[in-house]
Amino acid sequence: MAAGWMVRGSMKRFRVRRPLGGQDGTEQTAPPVGVNESGDAVATDGGDALSGYRGPGPQTDDGAVQVERSGDAIASAAHAVAISGHVSQVTVSAPPPRQPLHWPVRLGSVPVLASAFQDRSAVRDRIDQARVGRTTVVLAQVLSGGGGVGKTQLAAAYAHQALEDGIDLVVWVDASDIEQVIARYAHAAQVVEAAAEHLLGKSAESDASLFLQWLATTRRPWLLILDDLTDPEAMHKWWPPSSAFGCGRVVATTRRHDAVLSGGGRAVVDIDTYSTEEAEAYLHERLDSADAAHLMDSQAGELAAALGYLPLALSHAAAYMVNEDVPCTEYLHRFNGSTARLDDLLPRTADTEGYGRQVAAALLLSLDVAQASEPVGLAVPVMRLAAVLDPAGHPRSLWASDAVTHYLNSHRAALPYGVHAAVDPDQVRAALRLLHRYGLLSDHAQAGSRAVRLHALTARAVRECTPDATTPAVVKTAVDSLRELCDNVPWYDRETTAVLRTNIDSVDACAGDLLWRVEGHYLLHWTLRSLISVGLATAAVPYGQRLTGISEQLLGRTHPMTLGARRDLAWASFLARRHKDAFTLLQEDLPHQDARLARELQEPPPVANGRVHADALLEDTAAVRTRLLGPEDPSTLECQVNLAVLYWSRGDKSRATALLEQSLVGCQTTFGAHHPYTTSVNDRLSLWQAQHKRRWWSRTRSQPHLI
Repeated sequence: MAAGWMVRGSMKRFRVRRPLGGQDGTEQTAPPVGVNESGDAVATDGGDALSGYRGPGPQTDDGAVQVERSGDAIASAAHAVAISGHVSQVTVSAPPPRQPLHWPVRLGSVPVLASAFQDRSAVRDRIDQARVGRTTVVLAQVLSGGGGVGKTQLAAAYAHQALEDGIDLVVWVDASDIEQVIARYAHAAQVVEAAAEHLLGKSAESDASLFLQWLATTRRPWLLILDDLTDPEAMHKWWPPSSAFGCGRVVATTRRHDAVLSGGGRAVVDIDTYSTEEAEAYLHERLDSADAAHLMDSQAGELAAALGYLPLALSHAAAYMVNEDVPCTEYLHRFNGSTARLDDLLPRTADTEGYGRQVAAALLLSLDVAQASEPVGLAVPVMRLAAVLDPAGHPRSLWASDAVTHYLNSHRAALPYGVHAAVDPDQVRAALRLLHRYGLLSDHAQAGSRAVRLHALTARAVRECTPDATTPAVVKTAVDSLRELCDNVPWYDRETTAVLRTNIDSVDACAGDLLWRVEGHYLLHWTLRSLISVGLATAAVPYGQRLTGISEQLLGRTHPMTLGARRDLAWASFLARRHKDAFTLLQEDLPHQDARLARELQEPPPVANGRVHADALLEDTAAVRTRLLGPEDPSTLECQVNLAVLYWSRGDKSRATALLEQSLVGCQTTFGAHHPYTTSVNDRLSLWQAQHKRRWWSRTRSQPHLI
């Protein structure tokens, strides 16, 4: 390449040595030339190509190149510098002298504190306590669906406090991408002069490593905040080390809940939503600061509850109320409307604090990543099923049901390369843990029958994104899986039965009439009988009235399910001391029974000497209850036991024992083996059997030929 030169590679500074300005071939050396982040360059036609890397740092004019009387050149790569022709003069400006560093230093964009920021003293006390005896504190938020609980605002509060306290170095790092972390570290190394000048600028990773070494050995107090950490594994190499002199602190925010976060001396602190008091205080302060205190009314508490006490949602809702001049009551009415969508009620235009995304998008931010992670293709269908259940939680055992396995096998996303893997309970469990790690739902064994939870707003966002064609399968799966649990839970387990009732209510609210089309009304009947069995007759009456009304409308007045519901309502009314209502229900239903049963009920019972036979009455009552309520209903079992006692008192020992044995099996299924009523029936049966055995032994001793 005549009279040309080419320099390629990665460098900060280099010298140019070549013929300059004369015909005698005398070589002269030009001052150092700086090249700013250029790629590879190709010099053609006798040209000179410069390529290199100046390294991160403040943009200055050092390394400026002035070229006179140059010809054509081609630079073939992005940011390449091509110099061609006969270069008669190269002028390089000397770099300006480095300005002395003034402490304290703040790097990165620390978010401003939100309007009506809540100090959340109880949460901050837990964070500070977690720091005791440790060198690093990690705020790891994994509750209530992940985003929007205010973890970034808490970290920002620590940053602002550090600046007020005179901490020498505060660095805010966007940790959502590992490359951004490295770039911020490298820039910080340049600013704080983390090493000798000749060691800096070799590469971004080299500078980042030098910055971490500086953090470990400096005596200057510092605070490093890693916001929105999304890849704990990739971050493992770049966690700041322990401060040798105890003057450094790290605060990280993340949706993830991986075990690696609690390693290396780090403490994990779960950040939940606002408390009831904090949520109402926020609404009051936020509206008052916007000169809209008149929008605060008696429904503020209910509004906060409907929003799940989520700080992000409360912020958007308050801004919407201010923009539209609607009070809490009106906003709550719109929020509960059947056609309202989150993107309309919590729109991007209400993002007055600069969160940067709509609430629904923030809540489901990690779902696509989880869907592509192992077990592949299960995250979305699992979220859709969890979204119709009670946000307060449901048992883990629900996910072990055959109904769930069948649903996931049918609705799993297509696997790559044509792989067809059947879903088993282990994969279902792995999918729950995956969603837990990504902060989309929470799965905590210590929560017992409410182990699996999904924040109410996250659930609503998922339901709004679920295709209409998929909804029936989701509701059917929820119904069948809950039915399996209902059939197996003992009646004395009041905690679990209460959880099942709230989950049934949630499915009912989400599905509406669709619940009846997938045979879900069985669950509603179970709920009514559950309320009666645990002594909540006062609550059972309005529930039964609603159930019978819907059943009459959808199934018909004479449908067996409707008649059964009305009979349950009558029983609840008796227990609630509403005897007139109970008799009215029974009297109204009498003509709608089948002819045989109606005739049996209407015919006068057998009499002897002018007195009604008690056994005939009990037999009729037991038959009616078995037919309408089922053989394992508490009232049916009670009637059978009374009938068995009557048989025994009249000398029909074998018939009495057989009926009591049958009743005992029903009591064990309905009440449980250890329920007082079951124990009483079992003791009575044991006594009868012992008496029968003694009589048999006495009879055989008196008649030896029978042995």
